[in-house]
Amino acid sequence: MTDITKVAVEDLPDAPNPTRHKKEVDEAVGATEFGFNYYVADPGERLPWGGHRHPDHEELFYVLDGTIEVETSAGVLPVSAGEAAFVPPDTTNLARATGEGPARVIAVGAPKDSDGAIIEEPCPACGAESDRTYAVDGDDYVLSCSACGTAVDRLTPGPS
Repeated sequence: MTDITKVAVEDLPDAPNPTRHKKEVDEAVGATEFGFNYYVADPGERLPWGGHRHPDHEELFYVLDGTIEVETSAGVLPVSAGEAAFVPPDTTNLARATGEGPARVIAVGAPKDSDGAIIEEPCPACGAESDRTYAVDGDDYVLSCSACGTAVDRLTPGPS
């Protein structure tokens, strides 16, 4: 037998995020070359943290059920069940669940060691278009503005 790892995705713990569920499948199986996340997002929920870009990392969203839209500087791209949207490196994007019910989405990206995201959204406190830092608070991630330090979001694992 080879060193193949099998996991039950639904049984994996949720990672802190703004969706109903985020399962970090790549971490669970020990993948080192690509990222693989499974999301369940209710209408309006962001995938994963907000407007962001990966300078050296490709990203692909595959919609299993429901609909999402991927917003870039070129416009908004609706993506329905059975469709995939590819985001090239260094492209600022924001994916959000839309429609009447939850979206089930697989997000993959590579190379894994270049998956660091730069969040580019205006800070609600100071208005600066700045990245976010995050700190771990128990099971939560607290995102703060890099410019002024104000906490701007709290991401929790599991049902929202």
